[in-house]
Amino acid sequence: MSLSKISSLSKKNLGKEISVAGWVENIRDHGGVIFIDLREGNEILQVVVEPQNKEIFEVAESIRDEFVISVSGEIRERPKGTINKKMTTGEIELDSSNLSILSKSKPMPFQLDEYVKVGEETRLKYRYLDLRRSEMQETIRIRSNVSNEIRQFLTSNDFLDIETPMMTKATPEGARDFVIPSRVNQGSFYALPQSPQLFKQLLMISGFGKYFQIVRCFRDEDTRKDRQPEFTQIDIESSFTSAEEVMNLGENLIKEVFKKVLKVELKDFPVMTYAEAIKKFGSDKPDLRNPLKLIDVKDIFTDSEFKVFGDPAKDAKSRLVSLKVSNSLSRSQIDDYTKFVGNYGAKGLAYIKVNDANDLKEGLQSPILKFLSENEIESLSKKLDISSGDTVFFGAGHKKIVNESMGALREKLGEDLKLIDKEKWAPLWIKDFPVFDEAEDGSLSPSHHPFTRTTDNLEMLEKNPAMARADAYDLVLNGYEIGGGSMRIHNSKEQRKVLSILGISDEEAEEKFGFFLEALDYGCPPHGGIAFGLDRLVMLICNKDSIRDVIAFPKTQSAYCLMTDAPSNISNDELSELAIKSTIQPKD
Repeated sequence: MSLSKISSLSKKNLGKEISVAGWVENIRDHGGVIFIDLREGNEILQVVVEPQNKEIFEVAESIRDEFVISVSGEIRERPKGTINKKMTTGEIELDSSNLSILSKSKPMPFQLDEYVKVGEETRLKYRYLDLRRSEMQETIRIRSNVSNEIRQFLTSNDFLDIETPMMTKATPEGARDFVIPSRVNQGSFYALPQSPQLFKQLLMISGFGKYFQIVRCFRDEDTRKDRQPEFTQIDIESSFTSAEEVMNLGENLIKEVFKKVLKVELKDFPVMTYAEAIKKFGSDKPDLRNPLKLIDVKDIFTDSEFKVFGDPAKDAKSRLVSLKVSNSLSRSQIDDYTKFVGNYGAKGLAYIKVNDANDLKEGLQSPILKFLSENEIESLSKKLDISSGDTVFFGAGHKKIVNESMGALREKLGEDLKLIDKEKWAPLWIKDFPVFDEAEDGSLSPSHHPFTRTTDNLEMLEKNPAMARADAYDLVLNGYEIGGGSMRIHNSKEQRKVLSILGISDEEAEEKFGFFLEALDYGCPPHGGIAFGLDRLVMLICNKDSIRDVIAFPKTQSAYCLMTDAPSNISNDELSELAIKSTIQPKD
């Protein structure tokens, strides 16, 4: 008799003889009758073992949780009063006539129904057991559904699924490469791709006008809750297109995924410029569910004698902003937030507590009030529209530090004060990024990557690169960047210019990108694309706090696999074959 899937069973199977197999969720002895909850995936079927069948009853008595068993018998209705409407099979049970143990289980290192009390390290060490939990089963199934919907959407829009190499040449894309030594070509190394960036552009040059790939990518960087050393990217590229067309495609893709997987109809996504996002939120990935906004107050303090505010008010490279919350915070809370912004380089956190908005002389409380003039205080009151019970924070200093510290403070206050509607979805397009990010020392780095086209002309790019705008766009969802893309440079002259601005000499450019620069000279169509982070997208869809909870076998924050003990040492003989000598003594 062939095995039936537990998920396919219902009252329509009443009276039928069937066979099933799975894991023992739990086993109960009720007055001489043994009840087994048999689990297959996320579904459970109640199995009844009667004492009159002595042979299988003895087998059932030896069964423990998480044994793998097979059972045959007749499907019957559950007795009245025992129906469980929370289960899909809650109206039926299996009256067993045959039972066998397929595999025994040692005592579990943790109970699968008590995972909340188990630390993440234990869960990751025994990940194959953690994945048996119904929550993890559902999450991985949702991830599979999301991938399937993406494939169907893109193939229905004439995109070709094309694989690109996993072993390639090291190219600078903003993070460190994982490198692979070559045994055949000793002394030479491959690199695992940070993204398929150059290969997908080469496919456009090859004449494949619509490409996509759900691809593994690798970055040797510090991990966080939304990052892993290896991750999955939904990679999309097309020729003879525009930023608007790519954004429209990406938006429709995300809408389709939410509609099919969550039954949620997302409205049209708003579009905001990078400059506006930084001005209002201090971040290029703002969570629009958070009502708090930064307000520039430079104009109030340009002639201030309070140097902490007056100096940045006069400096073009500095910002002076306020952040108002309609909550009266305690001094200990304010001290905690002061320490918090210090993690982002802020030297302090000025504040004013509004006890009585109708009395600007006696109704305000702050150590900085004695340094502010009556006119400055009155101007602040009007501009911020303060009310009794408000607390106003101030960020002053270099733009980058103020944006990062006050943007992070806005996020933390939104969470701490429960200002965010967790049931809401807030997608947002950000566009008109700078081509380059400028550090405090004036050095430049790519805002996205060095293959992004500018919306300005080449002359502007040469004369004032820090002011050049990129033809780039990011998709943000609930404060997370889930996708980013751009129109690409499609001529070698502009590409070489961008590389030279980044301090890459002609010789280095030829060494690292020579094959690509040459390809641009053989008729390259205008093209652009976008890449979405599958792990991050699924994390949001499943309402998880970390992408580790939506990856079957993730690494820890230290990029370590507790289950397999990877990475690990290899023998000196293996190193010798690769012409490598380690400077690190192997661990005992």
